[in-house]
Amino acid sequence: MTAARFLVVLDADSTLIRNEVIELIADEAGRRDEVQAATEAAMRGEIDFATSLRSRVAELEGVPVSAFERVLARIEPTPGVRELTAAVHERGGVVGVVSGGFHEILDGVAPGLGVDRWRANRLDVVGGALSGRVDGEIVGAAAKATSLCEWADELGVPRHATIAIGDGA
Repeated sequence: MTAARFLVVLDADSTLIRNEVIELIADEAGRRDEVQAATEAAMRGEIDFATSLRSRVAELEGVPVSAFERVLARIEPTPGVRELTAAVHERGGVVGVVSGGFHEILDGVAPGLGVDRWRANRLDVVGGALSGRVDGEIVGAAAKATSLCEWADELGVPRHATIAIGDGA
């Protein structure tokens, strides 16, 4: 594999896309207000991200997996993101996304926006509906830093040639 010239790693929610995916899923459960308040507190760094995510995901219990199609239809790419990823690729770079959001949505969005690799949380599903739990370890700030470093090492990109872009605490 040829080394990349540089690596750009973005957050997903409110960075790669305009939306906060957990709030779109919460709309499907009729619980947007509860989830939105916890999201805002976590973004301000007032509460621990993992604890906040678990409490927000608990509000999603019972949402059918079929709701993901409706959520995907509501995703709005951030203006200029396709141009950004194209410019990175034209200059020999790689684009990654590490998100405290969810693979279930990112897997459908990332490829079309020019993202080369991504990592996010997974929602636990039981009987075709969300269980209200996160499946596996939570992707938070430490996982974002670790992913950037691991990807840079895999791609042969020195740390000074990495860029991290996000909006949260």
